[in-house]
Amino acid sequence: VQLQASGGGLVQAGGSLRLSCANTGGTLNHRAVAWFRQTPGKAREFVATISWPGTFTRITGSVKGRFSISRDNALHRGYLQMDSLQPEDTAVYYCAADSRHSRSGSRQEEYDYWGQGTLVTVSS
Repeated sequence: VQLQASGGGLVQAGGSLRLSCANTGGTLNHRAVAWFRQTPGKAREFVATISWPGTFTRITGSVKGRFSISRDNALHRGYLQMDSLQPEDTAVYYCAADSRHSRSGSRQEEYDYWGQGTLVTVSS
């Protein structure tokens, strides 16, 4: 499993971005996928997770109603749709996969594969 996150960039407050997570090393089938984010000086925090094949999702409270998580199983990709972005959403966003379970939670320890991160900057 080799995860690659993309889609970050600079956007004004109120704007949208869609992050993509690809497994360049093969499949994401039967693996839970999640997104975490981290700002300088702070711990990495959970954003969202989606089960295989996509029937269960969980979104952290601070972004609920603005962010959504999805996956395209044919393309072996996961997505994080971010709408109504705010400056406090500025962070490096990481995608992660749990190779052992099709459904996982919000703890980083549950995920054994991580992408390199993509920077999202929201200007006010």
